[in-house]
Amino acid sequence: MRFSTKAIHVGEERREDLAPPLHQSTVFVFERLADMELVARGEKYVYTRFSNPTLSLLEKKIAALEGGEAGIAFASGMAAISALTLSVVKSGDHIISTDIIYGSTHELFEFLQGLGIEVSFVDTSDTESVEAALRANTKLVFLETPTNPTMKLSDIKAVVDVVKDKNENVLIAVDNTFMTPYFQRPLELGADVVVHSATKYLCGHGDAMGGIVVGSAELISGMRRNVLKDFGGVMCPFNAWLIIRGLKTLAVRMERHEKNAMAVARFLEEHPRVKRVYYPGLESFPQFELAKRQMHGFGGMLSFEIGGGMEAARRILEGVRICKFAVSLGTTETLIEHPYTMTHRSFPNKEAFGITECLIRLSVGLEDAEDIIEDLKQALEQV
Repeated sequence: MRFSTKAIHVGEERREDLAPPLHQSTVFVFERLADMELVARGEKYVYTRFSNPTLSLLEKKIAALEGGEAGIAFASGMAAISALTLSVVKSGDHIISTDIIYGSTHELFEFLQGLGIEVSFVDTSDTESVEAALRANTKLVFLETPTNPTMKLSDIKAVVDVVKDKNENVLIAVDNTFMTPYFQRPLELGADVVVHSATKYLCGHGDAMGGIVVGSAELISGMRRNVLKDFGGVMCPFNAWLIIRGLKTLAVRMERHEKNAMAVARFLEEHPRVKRVYYPGLESFPQFELAKRQMHGFGGMLSFEIGGGMEAARRILEGVRICKFAVSLGTTETLIEHPYTMTHRSFPNKEAFGITECLIRLSVGLEDAEDIIEDLKQALEQV
């Protein structure tokens, strides 16, 4: 099956009802004590904190779309990343992380250092820097590509080759939230694990929060047994049901997001008040060739810099009429935000990484591209 067919049909082949049922129950009834053996083998449900039929369907679909053996759902993207790290590293171990990364992920890795876990923040777009950062106790390399919010890319295959050549036991994880499996499949490039904030494009409508990890059956089984069960960051079945519904339109939505983002990026690139546009689909993007080689499309996320500092940014952010001034991304609506004071407010040395007062991030939505452009144009005229 191809992508859209998988998104619609995987896990639903033998059902009479067209829409998947919502299993909102927290517990499941037993007939025999011996049924606990079926639970141990994953053949029966007992309690939704461990597993649930609706969650299982979502996990099966995402695993199929990413090309992984198994998936596991969590309450949020950060719960998924936290569970992954807690499953892989312990006190005395070492993590290599992309340096420009989502603010909460950075804060999590800083917190882990207080628990005796070493973390090196590295420019993972430079494979030599990744190689130099490897240590005997390195257990996890965590890539965010494209980075949030500067859109810098890491060459996943090149990082995999460098890391695995030194130590094949190091786990390589990729946050694939921005691209989704429709535009980028890290497991096919050699990565071991993919994580998602399912709150974003996978859901697509801004009405359900969740996180997903996809990897080997062994890794996922261990996460379910040791982290999900005991830390309890389980996704609500209703949220899973909404995200399943979102997945069925993922392909067509991502195509429209990309088409609109390209039009907006080209408009911004030509606007006299815009200093620079960061979008992998532009020929002017420094890693344009890598983007074409590594991804199947360029996505719906972009950032741009303007002249005039904080006041100019404020005028644009508060001056839009169609675009929504809000954090998050991947919704039907175009969202505009200010990383410096919002998503990356606590990020250290922001300016050194290009997260300046002049940087604005756009999650380009599904409106008519002409309307998005007209809205940005009138807001830019207020600068």
